[in-house]
Amino acid sequence: MTTHFDSPAELLATEPGTQLGSSSWLAIDQDRVNLFADATGDHQWIHVDPERAKEGPFGACIAHGYLTMSLVNNFLPEIFKVHNISMGINYGADKLRFPAPVPVGSRIRGSGELISVDEVKGGAVQAIVRVTVEIEGSDRPACVVDTINRFVP
Repeated sequence: MTTHFDSPAELLATEPGTQLGSSSWLAIDQDRVNLFADATGDHQWIHVDPERAKEGPFGACIAHGYLTMSLVNNFLPEIFKVHNISMGINYGADKLRFPAPVPVGSRIRGSGELISVDEVKGGAVQAIVRVTVEIEGSDRPACVVDTINRFVP
C-alpha cells in the first residue's frame, strides 16, 4: 500500500518513525541477474553460472547486492508518493547493508520507514527513508538502506 502526501509540507509535518508501507513482490529471475551482470561487467560465477553455483556456498545463483539495492528505486514509488512537486531527486543513500543473499527464483519487496524529514536550502524537503528489502519466506532482509530523497515544491 502506498502512502500519499499531498505536498512536501505534509511530508514535513510527518513524525519520524512513521511506517510508509510496502511495495508489491518482485520476482528475481536469472535473466534480470544476467542483464545486471552485463550492465556492470560483474560476471562472477555466483551470479551467472547456475551449474557451478549449485555447488557453491549458496546452492544456487544469487542476485548481486547492488542489483538488490538498485531495485529500491523501483520500490520507492510504491512505498510513498509526494504530490504537487516540481521534481523529486534521489539525493543519495546512507548505511547500506546486505544481511542476506537473494537466491535467483525468490521474490523481494521493499518496505519503508521515515527516519527524518527536514527543510533544506532552497525550500526543498529532504526525507530519509529506511528501505528494508525483504525476501519472501526469509527472516533476514536482503538489503537495508537509508535513502535520501528531496522534493521540490
